Amino acid sequence: MHRLIPRFAALLLLVPLVASAAPQLTGPLPGQAFLGGSNPAASMAAHDYSETEYFFSGTATSYALAGGMPDDGAASATAADKAPFTSRLIVRRPADTSKFNGILVVEWLNVSGLTDAAPDFGYLHRHLLRDGYAWVGISAQQAGVDGMAEMPVNRHLKAVNPERYGELSHPGDAFAFDIFTQGAQLAADPATGILGGATPDQVLAIGESQSAFALVTYVNAVDPLAAFFDGFLIHARGGNSLPLDGVRLGRDDPRFYAGRHRIRDDVRVPVLTVQSETDVVTLESVNARQADSDKLRLWEIAGAAHADTYLLKASALDHPGVAGAELAAALQASDQVMGMETALPVNAGPQQHYILQAALHQLRNWVVSGDAPPVAPRLWLADTAPVTLAVDELGQALGGIRSPWTEAPLALHSGLGQSGEGFAFLFGTTAPLSAPQLQALYPKGLEDYMAAFTTATDAAIAAGFILPADRDEILALGEAQYHLAHD
Repeated sequence: MHRLIPRFAALLLLVPLVASAAPQLTGPLPGQAFLGGSNPAASMAAHDYSETEYFFSGTATSYALAGGMPDDGAASATAADKAPFTSRLIVRRPADTSKFNGILVVEWLNVSGLTDAAPDFGYLHRHLLRDGYAWVGISAQQAGVDGMAEMPVNRHLKAVNPERYGELSHPGDAFAFDIFTQGAQLAADPATGILGGATPDQVLAIGESQSAFALVTYVNAVDPLAAFFDGFLIHARGGNSLPLDGVRLGRDDPRFYAGRHRIRDDVRVPVLTVQSETDVVTLESVNARQADSDKLRLWEIAGAAHADTYLLKASALDHPGVAGAELAAALQASDQVMGMETALPVNAGPQQHYILQAALHQLRNWVVSGDAPPVAPRLWLADTAPVTLAVDELGQALGGIRSPWTEAPLALHSGLGQSGEGFAFLFGTTAPLSAPQLQALYPKGLEDYMAAFTTATDAAIAAGFILPADRDEILALGEAQYHLAHD
């Protein structure tokens, strides 16, 4: 069982420095919670998962650094100001608590679209639900709660449903880190009943995109003080990290790309970072690359984009027993993204979904048993300026974690080369291979293709980058994608 009493005893010792009085909890709230992005209701129903929503109110602490964040991440932060707040958390867990596997996953909800969204639940829900994890999403940042006055369109909670969320109040992102900690502490405390009275053995923090930027800051500056989480899954970060003072840097601000903030070498608990091609090159996380160690792993996925059609569409209908043809149809590339038009069809490769599920499983084993995840090869860089990726004769990126979609391709999936309005550039591209290219790769058609696809799938499973539980679905999906490509 988790060392719950020592964990909370340690927190009590830190109260004069970094913590505030325990927040007040309200809920579970009646009615439907709002959460942007995909809603895999079919998968939740198949696994008998419940969803509840709570408000929590209290006093949050901000943190200060002497100088900026150092490149090596070894920040020395101190508690600074205090401010009242009221935020919310969403809980998804087995309705039957006996099916809870003991692992609580806490997601820093993403606000890049100026609305609270849970992209990592979208990517990970198949594994979370079938293995009995509890998941909590926390509205840590102000943009998700109150919106941003300078933005013309906001879908923050108080705008979406003012009657339900009108009492929420956020003092600013300088306080987001402590709000995230306090929400996670409430969820992990069996006395609150948030997990049905269950006690988690371990608590893992996860976050994607802007939330990953925040978790880099959290690991480097806040975790040495809070000492609460047992591990971190940082997904799709850039070279920079979220400023500890809460000042938001827009993508047109040169400072957005100026950082090269590595994870501190003396990190307290295991940290696994998972990156796409977009993250490495466009968001310049290449500047923050560092060697693996006994508590650090970096995975870079070949052929993956910052976001893709799995997250946009397929995740919502992906459920146990889904037909390969149905999943393949949902994954097809499109030039329409969240009301925006992209210059090219977006990345339609599902490898990020499957590899991220393996990453969570590997992080869990690392935290529980000390068995570190496999070391992954880095994506290869071309000898050019500005930085870009080295590619093979088909145009695929070299190096990185390989999947059946790179080793037995029907199309070129990339995290680069996209353009369009807003943040369309984050969605990568898909370019189908030509008929002569397919004929050269698979002269016997489906037979050769499935042989190569199966070999690549089994190699990724053996290497620890895809889970055995996903094998049958992947093979059915691969065959269905072949038929779609030849229709």
